[in-house]
Amino acid sequence: MKAVLKFYAVLLSMLLVSQSVHALELPDFTGLVNDNYQAVVNISTTSRSTSESTIDDVVPDLGNPDLEELLKEYGRKLLPENGPGAPRDNSLGSGFILTADGIVLTNNHVVENADEVLVSLNDRRQFVAEVIGTDPRSDVAVLKIDATDLPVVKVGDSESLAVGEWVLAIGSPFGFDFSVTAGIVSAKRRSLPNENYVPFIQTDVAINPGNSGGPLFNLNGEVVGINSQIYSRTGGFMGLSFAIPINLAIDIAEQLQDTGVVSRGWLGVVIQEVTRELAESFGMETAHGALVARILPDSPAANSDLEVGDIITHFNGRKVRMSSGLPPLVGQVRANADAEVSIIREGEPVSLTVRIGELPGSNELAQQARPEISAADGDNPLKIKIAALDDEMREQLGVDKGGVLVTDVLNEGPAGIAGIKAGVALLRVDNAAVDSIEEFNAVIAELDITKPVAVLVQDENGPGFLALKIEE
Repeated sequence: MKAVLKFYAVLLSMLLVSQSVHALELPDFTGLVNDNYQAVVNISTTSRSTSESTIDDVVPDLGNPDLEELLKEYGRKLLPENGPGAPRDNSLGSGFILTADGIVLTNNHVVENADEVLVSLNDRRQFVAEVIGTDPRSDVAVLKIDATDLPVVKVGDSESLAVGEWVLAIGSPFGFDFSVTAGIVSAKRRSLPNENYVPFIQTDVAINPGNSGGPLFNLNGEVVGINSQIYSRTGGFMGLSFAIPINLAIDIAEQLQDTGVVSRGWLGVVIQEVTRELAESFGMETAHGALVARILPDSPAANSDLEVGDIITHFNGRKVRMSSGLPPLVGQVRANADAEVSIIREGEPVSLTVRIGELPGSNELAQQARPEISAADGDNPLKIKIAALDDEMREQLGVDKGGVLVTDVLNEGPAGIAGIKAGVALLRVDNAAVDSIEEFNAVIAELDITKPVAVLVQDENGPGFLALKIEE
């Protein structure tokens, strides 16, 4: 009996020691917070009503100037509180001091459309900040406050971050100043919808409204990111937070301070994801890369050896796992620099050198990407009928050159099952250009129907590849 009790006592002590060891392995953030919290700021903004009407517009013409002026004077006393043109709070956010003479980094969306930006320090001092520059595409803003000898953060290297690494955020969620939350890096180079040029750091750090613009620290007390966005169905934290890598943010901040604008690289291609079926049709063992569906006119890609149907697998030595990973890589390259691009063309690897251009403005880019829009009997494996494209249909569909018009689709056929509709342009079949009915028939005659067939179609929304499975 004593031996049994002694065994359990030893086992219990071992468990307690094991728990103590595990407890010691957890990080202590107190030193990190004490060293850095004074360099984190609270940012509040005020703006005026977007209404352009004034009290002079509100008071009608009464035919009595004295009465009209009396009403206007009375209205001016009321309107600053609630009326048009009245000051109002716009947003709350966070930021951090980058230099001792008052350069502050935050998010663009924190200060966007603000008439006044107020920066509050931990010691309760407040400064009206000057907005040096903003970059909506990356959501970075640079502010300047009139102060010296300020506490500053240390800037780290976001590239050296590892998934699973501990990180910590300091900010003002829901207006609670200088709150601290911690977590780990969940993923790197995460692309978000409508955020093509930022390879976000994903974390599970609790980030809420008001944290935006605040710093993300590593365990060395270095800023590795700017907390920018959350994924939420409720408006609150749900375990998915996204930060702008500090390497990217510093580069943007330096450009904004030097020139007031941000220069980004531009390739000039419309890309899409490589599905499993498309990968098989292009002779790839696994689906990866960015499939070039269109090359924009007068773009860097148009002046290179890139072709529609190429699959970009590496850019400057970086692997392109998904199509969304390509724009951030291109955007980080300065204009007029050469980039090494690895592609798969007709199942074979090819290396190209492309001279990168400068990304146009949003409106100009949208206009370029927008389509700029010029018979077979259906007895073919695709089960479609085609005709020549006239100038009107070319303009409507945005077809620059080549292609044929799909006039009819058999619903039960491969094209119909894949979602192809009558009225679209057919540009390529099995990675071969189709510029006429004769070329279509020639390609179909050589078609290998034992594997999925990639076809490129284009409608008013632009081009896209589809994989057709042909039943023998």
